[in-house]
Amino acid sequence: MDSSMTRRDFIKVSAGTMACISLGSLTFSCGTTSAAQTAGYPIDSTVSTTLQRTIKYTTISPAQIAATNLKNIASYDTYGYGAWSYGAALVSEKRNDLMATAYTYPADSSASKVLVRFFAITDIHIIDKESPSQVIYLEMLMGKETSTYSPTMLYTTQVLDAAIQTVNALHKQTPIDFGISLGDASNSTQYNELRWYIDVIDGKVITPSSGAHAGANKIDYQKQFKAAGLNPAIPWYQAIGNHDHFCIGSIPLDAGGLRDSYTSSEVVAMANTLAYPNDIYNTGNHQLYYMGVIDGSTPNGDVVKAGKVGDFATPPTVVPDPDRRSLTKPEWVNEFFKTSTAPVGHGFNLVPPGQEKGFACYSFVPKATVPLKVIVLDDTQREDDGSTGIHGRGFLDSARWKWLKAELAAGDAAGQLMIIAAHIPIGVEVKNSFMEWFDNSANPSSMQNAVDLPGLLAELHSHPNLLMWMAGHRHVNAVKAFASDDAAKPERGFWQVETSSLHDFPQQLRMFEIKLNSDYSISIVATNVDPAVKAGTPAATARKYAVAAMQIVNAPDIVQTSAPLINPADQSVIGTDPSIRPMPTGSYNAELFVQLSAEMKTKMQTLFPSL
Repeated sequence: MDSSMTRRDFIKVSAGTMACISLGSLTFSCGTTSAAQTAGYPIDSTVSTTLQRTIKYTTISPAQIAATNLKNIASYDTYGYGAWSYGAALVSEKRNDLMATAYTYPADSSASKVLVRFFAITDIHIIDKESPSQVIYLEMLMGKETSTYSPTMLYTTQVLDAAIQTVNALHKQTPIDFGISLGDASNSTQYNELRWYIDVIDGKVITPSSGAHAGANKIDYQKQFKAAGLNPAIPWYQAIGNHDHFCIGSIPLDAGGLRDSYTSSEVVAMANTLAYPNDIYNTGNHQLYYMGVIDGSTPNGDVVKAGKVGDFATPPTVVPDPDRRSLTKPEWVNEFFKTSTAPVGHGFNLVPPGQEKGFACYSFVPKATVPLKVIVLDDTQREDDGSTGIHGRGFLDSARWKWLKAELAAGDAAGQLMIIAAHIPIGVEVKNSFMEWFDNSANPSSMQNAVDLPGLLAELHSHPNLLMWMAGHRHVNAVKAFASDDAAKPERGFWQVETSSLHDFPQQLRMFEIKLNSDYSISIVATNVDPAVKAGTPAATARKYAVAAMQIVNAPDIVQTSAPLINPADQSVIGTDPSIRPMPTGSYNAELFVQLSAEMKTKMQTLFPSL
């Protein structure tokens, strides 16, 4: 089975109730807390990008900890897992894949103008680790995928806080115009997960525990902390991911009968659904396992209440918590209006009127003086699409497809450069990986994708002002060139830039600069950034654990030596994609050149006659 299948799965739980509790000097009431003078976690004083240094680690061979025993944190130090050091700088590769054959780079690269500078984060996966609805035990069964369990899940809020502080420091060095988050803010569409995410960026006091709040007064990953918050001068925008509105990013909550289960006191019992990814609603005939929870009273976050159902006399339970409730898509969108950072709504205030509730597409112009539009696209599956497979594929319903075409056409007509920001990338996954462009033609009675992959690519190529498709989802830093479908018109090509997760190694964000060069070509400068974690802080422990997980699981897609070339017609592998470079460090920096159409070049020369 393809390992990418293991990213999106479902749960089966029973309903329950809960009361808010008081623990020591901390009061927990439906997810809110008040604490005076709560301390935060500063980052390191040295803040840099991978252009200055990278994270390196060694392979431990032979393996001392099996992938199915990733939870054995207590043995990491014994065998050297998690050790890392700073390595050499990662150069930024100049790429002319989209340019005319005879193109030569400008002689003076300094003679350029930065039009827009922004950051991107994605796949933060803020996790309620004490929730009975997580699927921790699946990693112990499969030993392949850190999305179901990773030791980093103890520290997701603290890692986000360190990333935000790193952005603030970079902003002080050189101003940042805006930021964008490309989806999977939460791990399993829980209310408390989303509130922690927004509240970290807003700079609030965070209580990163739930239910019984075990260890909240003494365990580092459970303690309250004061988030720094994003610099208020930086507006940030949000895209939606599959984990933001599907159970564990995989199952429609209502179709799966799961909506009321999140506040249950019983730990979820489910089959090893990773073995049946096309049959997510019918696993009752298979061995069931309790999926377990993290014991917040233990320093290493011990996994408890997990194993075969038959080995338990009664179902294991936890203290339930109403703040674990699942959010519908409209409810998820509405939470972004409850914020103290700008803009209120974080882009969802720009959703066009007349769309159904939960429509999560919009566009914005970051700088009034620059003809550049960002098109934020929801390309996740629908809850009612009728699919019985894992819901991690790319998809556009008719309303979103119509809207996207109109936005692209309007951008061309207005003489705007364009960037599409979506969660799911295109043209990089093989069919039945459950991360590819969705083809539901085998189920003609169910909802169909409004456009197939060849049709989508044809539409994108027809808009010469499109510079880039940005995405997350796969937790990798891959860059792919979609060269023009007409060799005589290189301006019809565009780039795809993926950004890795803050959950898995290398735990990075990206900085982007859109530059106008002296020859009036465009450069997209994409640079990976490691959060500047300070030794001794929870975020530093998370980095150690991310390295250890990489050493133990050895995820080949993150440090891929080659990438498959996908045939858009049937999404089969037809060779090796030369445009996706190997990433031995998990990182990739590049300056990606784009040729403008004659019309757009003339406009830019008029707007910016001297660089």
